[in-house]
Amino acid sequence: MILCTHSHVSAENMSQISIDFQEFWDDYPDMSLIDEIDRRILGELQRDATLSADQLSERVNLSRNACWRRVRRLEDDGIISGRVALVDAEKLGLGLSVMILIRTKNHDPEWLDGFRKAVAAMPEITGVYRMTGDLDYVLRARIADVKAYDRLYQRLIAKVPLADVSASFVMEEIKDTTVVPLEIR
Repeated sequence: MILCTHSHVSAENMSQISIDFQEFWDDYPDMSLIDEIDRRILGELQRDATLSADQLSERVNLSRNACWRRVRRLEDDGIISGRVALVDAEKLGLGLSVMILIRTKNHDPEWLDGFRKAVAAMPEITGVYRMTGDLDYVLRARIADVKAYDRLYQRLIAKVPLADVSASFVMEEIKDTTVVPLEIR
């Protein structure tokens, strides 16, 4: 809640404050659209997206049709953005996970466009994050071995100039999940 305690705020300024607040608020999802039943549905689907409508409705204690309508609304609202199969990378020969730490001297739009295109074209790169602090970007990649990392590195630096690149190889994956926490804090 925003309280204005200044007596010299004009009606015109108050109107502008209201508009600015509304624009700010519009950037945030309406959490009232997500209730406890929606959270249970999302929790079940995050654990197993292959559940039939009957199975899902039974698990969340809701009629099949009501459950199906809620799932459709969650999809239409973009809260459910897709359904995927999780693949065991190690069984496919891609058991090495690597975090690639990048610093760049260039931050102009053309460089960024080239960087985005370069990393998007490399299927080994499974995550790309623009960072605050000392690093500019952190990339997550799945590869077979250190030689595969070197090939990835060589392709990356051939496509886009980088000031500094280092890599950290994951020795043990203690937690790696796609589950989004659903509790309100």
